[in-house]
Amino acid sequence: MLGAKYDFSRDRERRAGVDDMVFMSKNTDSEISHNLKIRFDVNYIYTYIGSVLIAVNPYKDIESCRDSHMEKYRGATQMDNAPHIFAIAEDMFSNMLIDSEKQCVIISGESGAGKTVSAKFIMAYIAEVSGGGPNVKRIKDVILQSNPLLESRVVSQAENERNFHIFYQLLSSREFCQQYSLSHELRFQYINHAESSKVLKIDDIKEMQHTLHAMDVMGFSSEAKQSIFSLLAGILHLGNVQFGDKNNYATVLSERDLQAPCAYFGIQIDYLKAKLISKRLEFKEHQKNEQIDQTFTVDKAIFTRDALAKSIYSRIFDHLIQAINVAFQTTAKSDLSIGILDIYGFEIFERNSFEQLCINYVNEKLQQIFIELTLKKEQEEYKRENIQWTPISFFNNIVVCDLFEAKQPPGMFLLLDDICLSSHATTEKVDKSYLHKLSSLSNQHLIVSPPTFTVKHYAGAVIYHSDQFCEKNRDILNIDLIEMMQSSTIPFVVRLFPEQTANIKSRPTTAGTKIRTQANLLVEKLMSCQPHYVRCIKPNENQAPGEWNASSTIEQVKYLGLVANIEVRKAGFVYRREFAKFLSRYAILTKQTWPKWNGKVTDGVMHIVDTMHLDRREVQLGNTKVFIKSPESLHILEDMRLRKFDNYARIIQRAMKRFCAVRVYQKQREQATDILYGRKERNARSLDRDYVGDYCNLHQRPDLQRLIPRSEKMDFSSYLYKYDRRFRRQGRYFFSTNQALYIIDEECVKVGSGGKSNNSAVQKNKQQEGYVIEYKIKRRIPLETITEIKMSEYRDNFFLICVNNDYATLLELSSKTEAISIILKNYLKKTNRVLPITFGQGFDYAVKKQSWIGGGTRSVKFSHAGTAALMNQIDPKKLRKGVDMPRDYDIKINRNTMTVMISSGLSKQSRPNQTNAEKPRGLQFKTTNNNSSRKPPAKPPRPSAAKPTKQKKLRALYDFQARSADELSFVADNELLLIDSSDETWWKAELDGKTGVVPSNYVELIV
Repeated sequence: MLGAKYDFSRDRERRAGVDDMVFMSKNTDSEISHNLKIRFDVNYIYTYIGSVLIAVNPYKDIESCRDSHMEKYRGATQMDNAPHIFAIAEDMFSNMLIDSEKQCVIISGESGAGKTVSAKFIMAYIAEVSGGGPNVKRIKDVILQSNPLLESRVVSQAENERNFHIFYQLLSSREFCQQYSLSHELRFQYINHAESSKVLKIDDIKEMQHTLHAMDVMGFSSEAKQSIFSLLAGILHLGNVQFGDKNNYATVLSERDLQAPCAYFGIQIDYLKAKLISKRLEFKEHQKNEQIDQTFTVDKAIFTRDALAKSIYSRIFDHLIQAINVAFQTTAKSDLSIGILDIYGFEIFERNSFEQLCINYVNEKLQQIFIELTLKKEQEEYKRENIQWTPISFFNNIVVCDLFEAKQPPGMFLLLDDICLSSHATTEKVDKSYLHKLSSLSNQHLIVSPPTFTVKHYAGAVIYHSDQFCEKNRDILNIDLIEMMQSSTIPFVVRLFPEQTANIKSRPTTAGTKIRTQANLLVEKLMSCQPHYVRCIKPNENQAPGEWNASSTIEQVKYLGLVANIEVRKAGFVYRREFAKFLSRYAILTKQTWPKWNGKVTDGVMHIVDTMHLDRREVQLGNTKVFIKSPESLHILEDMRLRKFDNYARIIQRAMKRFCAVRVYQKQREQATDILYGRKERNARSLDRDYVGDYCNLHQRPDLQRLIPRSEKMDFSSYLYKYDRRFRRQGRYFFSTNQALYIIDEECVKVGSGGKSNNSAVQKNKQQEGYVIEYKIKRRIPLETITEIKMSEYRDNFFLICVNNDYATLLELSSKTEAISIILKNYLKKTNRVLPITFGQGFDYAVKKQSWIGGGTRSVKFSHAGTAALMNQIDPKKLRKGVDMPRDYDIKINRNTMTVMISSGLSKQSRPNQTNAEKPRGLQFKTTNNNSSRKPPAKPPRPSAAKPTKQKKLRALYDFQARSADELSFVADNELLLIDSSDETWWKAELDGKTGVVPSNYVELIV
């Protein structure tokens, strides 16, 4: 039995590329990118590599990512639905509850790839499915509102990259601009590097409102918010402080630039001026502690200014983290947690420096975790299930990690620290010394080529430029700056700098040491959790919806190591599933297992494997699961399953259509019968007739359809007879729409003549060369202009359409009851009034005025007469199928009066036979493009077997392709031998020695 959470739409989505790229036959960067593009083009932004989710940023709102789609992922496994970030979140949440194990998700990718949005989706999903209660609701609010406060980017921006969002939010507020002396963002050095600070999809004003609301939820007071914004404004102003060179020493060019930052930091101008261009050095001389001031170079002064700005922002950020953690506190005690790590992916720029080295080092550590945990988990499962397997060989990047962090022999970070802390030479000399030390390392993944060195990472080789490496590694805040900030008159600023400077060690911690220590702590935490992975990809550099840059995405695929991910997964078995779940999913493939397998579950699994002719060497049964090695074997199962579902879906659709058609037909017949009940005699031949609606097969007649506006819905079409002012019987097409009635004439026109042919022979032979058939609307009667419909009390087929302030139209139609019921229904919808119908033994009406003849009136009278005397001898071959019947009435015309003599019919209280309603009814109307080619009409219901009658010939009007063994295929203009025509819709015929049934509306009788 299928799980309640299964989404059948996934089978359709699989056709857009491959859901799980482990099952791709080719495993290259370009093939992965191509598969992602196929899915991206149809808004399928999520794809799996095993349990790893690949997310492509669409830069627009996607329907499947809205909160309304969360419910179908609740309680479902990843296999049950299409790939999605909600499936990852559900897997984390359910595993935490079921296994009582900490969970974490590592979200990686370039800036702008959608990492933060993915984190938001995960937090929103967990908040949605995690229950209720006042305290739970409070925690949910904290989770969802904390995210705007934690968005962080590097201080220096790459091309087309903005700085911290909060700076632009401040500048978007007129109130804050006035309060903190802010103006246009291009005034500030820290945020004017990008060509444009405006991002079309970011509304800074609205985002500022979200930030303020988030701070309220976190419990920040007005004073705290004021202090934070004051410091942020001070950072912007600090970036505008410029330095000049005087005898190789730095000087502040304008003290005016110091006024704003000093005001917002709460410190003295002279103090800040002195500490930006110099620092105090302490040393011992003659057993005495001496102090001197060391003046900086311009480069060193700029470095000090930026270090202070980054330190202030970092401490504000840490303060927010602490505040959020306080808001998270609950009275309940639990060791379970869900961690969300939003981290940069692997980076390779044209010029790579210390920042890229640190980022790529952390990614190496995360890749090491991925390989170890994935392979370890894989191999433990094989052992637990008693599966025969070959140990998986893979590149263990621990040698690259050791290149960075080893202690003996020392790695790159230790060498850099040693150079930075022992050398006081110029930056250029220190960097050269570092390259010299690197060249002494013996590691095949390191190549030194001054002034650069190359590291062979798991994602590719990266060339690093060594200039300013040591200076950036010394990214520490000296004691003088800490003491300066502690002198602030603003209490909040003092709390951000709590260090006891007297206890600070003489050997400060470097940036490399910090990143190495933090990375190892992060690894330790992640190793204690069950990890999940989301790899985010940026489809283009312009953040434009629908745009795909192939070269850029291939590079990201390479840096994210997706090929390696697939290879690790493919090295073992690409598919594993519990026996019962496997049997449930593929039971439909065989008659023995569907709908229920009565034997052992393992026997059922192997029966499916053998029936589908899978290679036994590709399949192994473990203790609780079935394992399949190659993706091709799984493709066979999935393709066959999809075909089965498609076949059953068609059966269900046919049954549903039949059911709905019968329901509609029953209701329509009941309504139509009520119109005539007790007021008009019924015709025994038409009382139980089928209601078809489209007697002209309009879905294959664009030449007729184009006469009707596309805005009107066609409800009825038929061929009937119209009587003119002289009571001449004229064939016409009759259409009834939701807006009007149409009477259409068919004319045979000679090509190039521009007029109707008067030659009766030509009119009869419409296929004659040089002539074409044209259709013209002779009259359009808007529904609201109809005043009345008149009919006789007898069983004839005449009815009169009366029009307000215009002439009436006399019509004869065998399916009049069906047509009139539709007219009444549409008239009621259009006018909100009931259209009157009168019955009598005759009626008078006005005829059309002509230019040479006046209008006048005509009369029609009806009377009973004997049946035998009235039968007209009309050739049955001239009767239109489904429209005409042999006439059993007589007409006498005396100038302006026509008398219709009709035989007696069934009682006025007659109703259709209800059992006849079980028979499926004809066709539904379909909209056809006027420029499209003709399509054959839909097949009518299948007939029961019938005895053959006298043989006649048939001519095929359209091509027909048999769908079952007892049907007969043919092409247009084939001549067939008619065997049996007792059924109205399917006839039995013979062609080229083969017999079978054919749809009657695809052929015509020939003499």
